[in-house]
Amino acid sequence: MASLRGKVVVITGAGSGIGKAAAAGFAARGARVVLVGRRQSVLDDVVATLQLQGGEAWAYAADIAKKRDVSTLVTWANTELGGVDILVNNAGSASKTLNARWIEEEEWDQVQDVNMKAVFLLTQALLPTMLARKNGTIITVSSLAALRPNLLGGAAYGAAKAAVRNFMTYLHNTFRNDGIRSTCILPGEVNTPIMDNRANPPLQSIRDQMVQPEDVAEAILLCASLPARTVIEELIVAPTFLRDVSGDIEVSRWKNAPAECNAERENKR
Repeated sequence: MASLRGKVVVITGAGSGIGKAAAAGFAARGARVVLVGRRQSVLDDVVATLQLQGGEAWAYAADIAKKRDVSTLVTWANTELGGVDILVNNAGSASKTLNARWIEEEEWDQVQDVNMKAVFLLTQALLPTMLARKNGTIITVSSLAALRPNLLGGAAYGAAKAAVRNFMTYLHNTFRNDGIRSTCILPGEVNTPIMDNRANPPLQSIRDQMVQPEDVAEAILLCASLPARTVIEELIVAPTFLRDVSGDIEVSRWKNAPAECNAERENKR
């Protein structure tokens, strides 16, 4: 992990969950960490904690689904910190409506923007400097929903996570000989605040058996700290214990269904 010392790392979705845990891990290993998210006050609190622990960290609030915000962020990082060595695309968002039958266009687009478009915009903005240096690491946290889509994550989330997985493979195939390492991490269920938005939020006893944020953070740190000659193209991080999700899936099927579908729902019980 000594290879991380002094590296500039940008982490999105860094105010909580996996992003927060990854930021702590990078800072503890001597990296200079930029925490990106929408809520400045939340980011400031995390940065203050990291700085008290001796880490170098900055908070930067931005809407990374907007090109103007991304351009401003990258310009600031290049000017103030001398460029970005490692990008961790961790920000994610799931829809409240999970069934493709009911989801509205606006909600679908919002999920694609956060999970896919933001990754594209950040990568595009950082590639010129990384290519000029012939060195750079791009790590994206996708989801096991990219491989095994179902109603738990929902139609929009699974589609976006599959798209970003495809994009990371594209980056690897296109820029590996230019010194760019592209890694896709696919976690199973992780005990993060996104679980609170599930159609049937899991009990704490169930969450305790899930992958924890620090588990995924350790996987991110591993991928980032390997010698430049080595890349982990794709990594699945899943819970050891397989739980029965059949009840959760049935609840998810009908969440936000139109009232006129109540009779159909009752008939299928």
